[in-house]
Amino acid sequence: MNAFVSGVQSAFQGNLFKSYTWNKVLALDLLERTIIFGIFGLFAVRTYHKLSATNDIRFYLLFLSEIVPMVFLLLRRPSPTLSDRPSDWLIGVSGSIAPLLITPSPTQPWVPFIACYIIILSGICVQLTAKVVLGLSFGIIAANRGVKREGPYRFVRHPMYAGYTLAHIGLLLAMPVAMNAFWYGIAFLLQIARMNREERVLKQSQEYRDLMKRVPYRLVPGIY
Repeated sequence: MNAFVSGVQSAFQGNLFKSYTWNKVLALDLLERTIIFGIFGLFAVRTYHKLSATNDIRFYLLFLSEIVPMVFLLLRRPSPTLSDRPSDWLIGVSGSIAPLLITPSPTQPWVPFIACYIIILSGICVQLTAKVVLGLSFGIIAANRGVKREGPYRFVRHPMYAGYTLAHIGLLLAMPVAMNAFWYGIAFLLQIARMNREERVLKQSQEYRDLMKRVPYRLVPGIY
């Protein structure tokens, strides 16, 4: 009888713990989405005013480069391994805010417009391809969202960040303002920090440790 009661209590406590854990995951996921969509909303309003005033194609590309992650955030599924460390949240959120703080500027680009457009669109295509491979497992806070080996993940472990960086380089060349260089520089440093945080979580998996041996580069094949 005592064994039966003990078994029932253990099962109840186990279900209660699972329920608490999943509710925590959902709460963190909702918080992550709310923060990002709030930030993007402010960015969209600011960019819209610039678009309506100048109708500059560079601002359309800027908007496109930032709206793609928002769409995937809307569609993605919650991750049960989402980190609850305040430092991971600070880095993840700050890294998403920084590129949205740039100044849409009609200044003369440093290189021909066509070169800027090619670089920006190439960066968007790289990050889009990475997101398609990830499917609905996309987020900004460190978590184990599965180990991917397809597409651009065959060449670098973080192709999505590589795409961001490439698009940001193109946008900076198209709108070479000192504050833009500052914010994109901050964004790049925070992306490096985000990669380190994500790999701290992912390296708990033997599957990812094996991937690190097969794909030694993070952002640029043969370099880093």
